[in-house]
Amino acid sequence: MPGLERRPLLMDQSKPGRTGCTVPALDVPESPLPPAAMLRDDLPLPEVSERDIVSYFHRLSQLNYSVDEGFYPLGSCTMKYNPKWHDEVARLPGFAQVHPLQPEETVQGALQMMYELQQMLAEILGMRAASLCPMAGAHGELTGIMMVRAYHVSRGDKRRTKILAPDSAHGTNPATAAMCGFRVVTVPSDGRGDMDLAALQASLGPDMAGLMITLPSTLGLFDPHITEITERVHRAGGLVYGDGANLNAILGKVKLGALGFDVVHTNLHKTFTTPHGGGGPGSGPVAVGERLTPFLPTPHVAHRRDEHGERYVFVRPEKSIGRIGAFQGNFGMLVRAYCYIRQLGAPGLREVAENAVLNANYLLARLKDAYHLPYDRRCMHEVILSASRQKARGVRALDIAKRLIDYGFHPPTMYFPLVVDEALMIEPTETESVETLDAFVEAMLAIAREAEQDPEVVRSAPHKAPITRLDEATAARKPDLRWQPRS
Repeated sequence: MPGLERRPLLMDQSKPGRTGCTVPALDVPESPLPPAAMLRDDLPLPEVSERDIVSYFHRLSQLNYSVDEGFYPLGSCTMKYNPKWHDEVARLPGFAQVHPLQPEETVQGALQMMYELQQMLAEILGMRAASLCPMAGAHGELTGIMMVRAYHVSRGDKRRTKILAPDSAHGTNPATAAMCGFRVVTVPSDGRGDMDLAALQASLGPDMAGLMITLPSTLGLFDPHITEITERVHRAGGLVYGDGANLNAILGKVKLGALGFDVVHTNLHKTFTTPHGGGGPGSGPVAVGERLTPFLPTPHVAHRRDEHGERYVFVRPEKSIGRIGAFQGNFGMLVRAYCYIRQLGAPGLREVAENAVLNANYLLARLKDAYHLPYDRRCMHEVILSASRQKARGVRALDIAKRLIDYGFHPPTMYFPLVVDEALMIEPTETESVETLDAFVEAMLAIAREAEQDPEVVRSAPHKAPITRLDEATAARKPDLRWQPRS
């Protein structure tokens, strides 16, 4: 790893007796130490100055690539820039210092915000009600399928043991169904990337509990048969679960409830604000139609008006599946999403979807002559390209992604969806300018030329990163970790 030798680890900078703070003289009686048996005589922590430690972590931070630094076309994770004032609002004492165990009468403002966010999400999705409890997208999926199972059981229909999922589904969909005790049946896509209706029909039956489907799909396509799909599932007695990971493509344009969806999860942290990934908390509220409203998890926020005035209270829905977490969801994420929706309003949310789709189709139009386009039709918020053309020259999707690092861009998602050979999933989001998109296009075109003229320069990329090509499997399974000075 050339270059890293110039950056010694913190423990290698340690000097005996060096400290990072100045402690004032003791002005209280000295307390005796605990018994010797409770003390350790070896605690080899680095002894460094404040200057050492600030420089060390500042240098580390500069090795990161973030959404604040540049374009981050990371497909289904929707890494987009978000207004910083949302973070400032979430840090206000009235939000940041409330405790989930406080009496309801002392947190009426926080409960009002949660209630109004529930109502707004239900309206955006065309649903009857929403719950803010799920902590992330996959948690929202689990919550939704738990409600589907509870619905069938409550009706005495215990024959329904299988969940359908398209072959382009996020991996969390079949994993969720399996965790809830269902058998997963995969429904293939047709030649246009839509759900194969004949295969769907063949999968329906009295043992089918429901269908999990993403709209737009992970292929970046809006299935024009979606209402026929939901109607067929309903006629067979099943429910339709909507994976809302791609909601930013249809915000303010389409209400999933009107298309026949019974339950939908949304990723507040990426659709509305706060980029996904990076270790930050998520939030995956679920919205439901009339049939599943009694099964929402608890606690649910309700608005009451009586002779004592108005107030907001926690309630337990009639047939609730119960608690799915310790408290009421990731509150800080709820505040940020509330800010985002209130800031943009209905016209602004529609503009989000329009710009996300426009940006993706702009990339499609400019790159389709250089890369294989597996589904040659208008896309939604993301465009799926294939490096199959470059593969013939010995250059894989992974190589192209690594080479993008040299051009100053974060790589897109690779090899997903699984149904596309050498897939490159590029999602520009609504936040990028045409100048940024043009710069990305020029980089992709340059890499395509390199793949033809000098493929080795692509295969051996990145050349400008602090760390070049790794054996990623070995790096993940046998990480080079050290907590002691090098001997």
